[in-house]
Amino acid sequence: MQLYKPFQKFTFDNKHCFLSGHQVLNTPKITVFPAWLIQQYNLLDRPFKMLDERMLSYADIQIPVCEATKKYLDTLELNLHTALQQGYQGLKNISEIQLFQWAGKIVYGIIFNELQAAIKQNHASADGFNMSQGLIHKFAHLHSMLQSITQPIEFEDFKPYSIFLFQVNNPTNEFTYRDEINTLTFSLRMYNFGLIINLQDNGLNRNYHQAILNKIEGKTLHPIQFEELSAKVFYSAYLFNRLPQYHIIPTNTHVFISAMPLQGMSNKPIFDEWQPKVYAQVLENFWKRWQILLLQIIKNPQLPISYLFDDEDKFVEYEKVKAPIVA
Repeated sequence: MQLYKPFQKFTFDNKHCFLSGHQVLNTPKITVFPAWLIQQYNLLDRPFKMLDERMLSYADIQIPVCEATKKYLDTLELNLHTALQQGYQGLKNISEIQLFQWAGKIVYGIIFNELQAAIKQNHASADGFNMSQGLIHKFAHLHSMLQSITQPIEFEDFKPYSIFLFQVNNPTNEFTYRDEINTLTFSLRMYNFGLIINLQDNGLNRNYHQAILNKIEGKTLHPIQFEELSAKVFYSAYLFNRLPQYHIIPTNTHVFISAMPLQGMSNKPIFDEWQPKVYAQVLENFWKRWQILLLQIIKNPQLPISYLFDDEDKFVEYEKVKAPIVA
């Protein structure tokens, strides 16, 4: 079995399936965000800001697929649609690998659109297309792993991702999506849950936050508490300073992927030092809907305010959270 490697020749046109590389004949492009989600949350015209400052709608972000790939994606979407409609419990019951594939398809689909725009823009300039080798490395490995949607791929004794799933007391019809392309981090808050996934950290971000998770695992969170946790995970993903390497071994029946040790030849910690002031800036962005300003967050510069934990570092039950009223 062989994996498709679009980053070798930078094949990001609309004539080849984004996942398999097969020619796309009469199959129309599909939206990266599933059609039912776009319809249910009125995302057809909701603006989505791309890296080059373009404003698209959620429905504008599309990817080319061949008929064979579409059948696998339809099955994945049906499974996730069923699980998502059951909320937190539905996602608890679905396999982690399907959550990874579904979130990864969305994030990679956005990357695909970003790359198409960048290549088109650079064709019009004399500079040519330029992209960091680190990002190419990460995006290419994510793409290889996503081919587990259509091929038998086994991750040998490791998980390429960290998954954080919590029950959240969300307002009715709330939908909040975030991603960070450079760190391959994804979050989604809707129904009665909040979901965060680091798509390529080999589980290290979950280990990094284990002390926090021990205090809040199984708890229902207030939305402002989930956004605080999201800020922590997005920031730690930024602090993660390794570039995971993998052995990819295709055989006649399977593709085997194993992770190389992250420590490598360096004695440097795997995460850079946590800077409270920088974290506070991240937190301000995640708390925008509550209009909490940076100066309020860092009254104590070394200890940004928290709605997750009280002054004694004990978890605050969501019913007792005194978040600002949202207009």
